[in-house]
Parts: sequence; structure tokens; C-alpha cells
Amino acid sequence: MYQIALIDLVIGFVPVLFTLVIIFYWSESLKSAALAVTRMLLQLMAIGYALNFIFNADSQWVILLVLTFMLVAASWISLNSLPLKTVVIFRYSLFAIFCGGVSILIWISQGVLHIDPWYQPAVIIPLAGMIFSNSMNSVSLAGERLFSELQHQVDYQRARSTAFQAAMIPVTNSLLAVGLVSLPGMMTGQILAGVSPLIATRYQIIVMCMIFSSAGISTALFLWLLKKQPYVAEQQA
Repeated sequence: MYQIALIDLVIGFVPVLFTLVIIFYWSESLKSAALAVTRMLLQLMAIGYALNFIFNADSQWVILLVLTFMLVAASWISLNSLPLKTVVIFRYSLFAIFCGGVSILIWISQGVLHIDPWYQPAVIIPLAGMIFSNSMNSVSLAGERLFSELQHQVDYQRARSTAFQAAMIPVTNSLLAVGLVSLPGMMTGQILAGVSPLIATRYQIIVMCMIFSSAGISTALFLWLLKKQPYVAEQQA
């Protein structure tokens, strides 16, 4: 595995500074871009120390606490694009991502990878991050599109179908592009670490399967639950 020293990290930021200069002269968004870069740096440094602590703790209770936090955060963030944010809709999102995400996490970690003990943080945390984040994005896209379609007086069945298709576009595109347009981060990281490309490919296949499944199940559950909302019923009337 290639080691990245602090001086190498500084060198890696040279193109970033060059890009910020371009933004300064060509755009009015230098402040937001600089803030984004700064937050990226601070957040990743912080998560590095946090993961180091979590990995060394080797406690199932710590892992459960981390997974719960990730699940709640993903459910809350998924509502950002929705025109209507209520406690009930947050519960719908939480339930949908929990059912779709946690079920797939258990299926993959225990049925495919056979992790023992089940709470190995170096495996569970990255897998949960990929599953919850993709479920979150799909739920967010589905909710936004559903409300948009209903506002245009589209009936619920058609709106739900359109919303589900729109939510699955990014995941489906990633399935079509993997290996042809892109080598995903997990696969690239394993290859850089010296793992055989054939083994790395198998892991990536499992990752793509769990992302596709968790996103689809979570999205379907969320859209099904939204039908019970009075606002959705009013839009259909």
C-alpha cells in the first residue's frame, strides 16, 4: 500500500488551489468552494480519528451506537429536498432506510462475507456507510419527484412509478458504467493495497448488488408509506 506523507498531502492540494484561483476569476462562488474544500479536509481528518477510536474499541455496543447515528443522520438528510418535512415523514424515511439498509447489511455481512464476530468495525462501518448513503439518496430523489408529480395533478400510481424510476437512475447508471467508465473506490483501494484484481472484482460485485438492492427496497417502502400522508391524499383528490 502506497503511504501518503503530510508533504504528499500538501502536494495533492496544489491542483485544488489552482482550481480555486479559476473560480475566483470566473465565478462568484469562491466562498462556497473554499468552504467546501475546508469542510472536506476537517471532516475527513475528524472521521479518521473517530474511526481509529472505533476500530480500537472493539465493542459491539460502540458499533451499534455508530450504526444508529448513521441511520438517523441518513434518514434526516434524505428529507432535505422534500417540500414537506414532518416528524411522520422522518419516521417513514427512518423505517424505510432501516428495513432496506439493515436487512441488506445483515444479509451481506453474515450470509456472504460470514463476518465473525458480526461487529468487526473495519467491515461493518464501511459497508453500512455505502448502503445507508445510497438508500438515503434514492429515498430523497423519490420523495422529491413524487411531490413534484402530485403537484402537477398526476395520479398517485403514475407519480409513484415515475418517482421510483427517477430514484433508481443513479444506481442503475453506476451498474452500467462500472468496469467500463469507472473503477469504484472500494475496488481501486483494494487493488492499490495489493489485492488480486480478481478478488477485488468479486467484492465490488457484492457491493454493487447490496447498493442496488438496499436502494430499491428503501425507496419502495418510502413511497408506499407516503401514500398514507394526508397531503398526498389531498393531492390525489
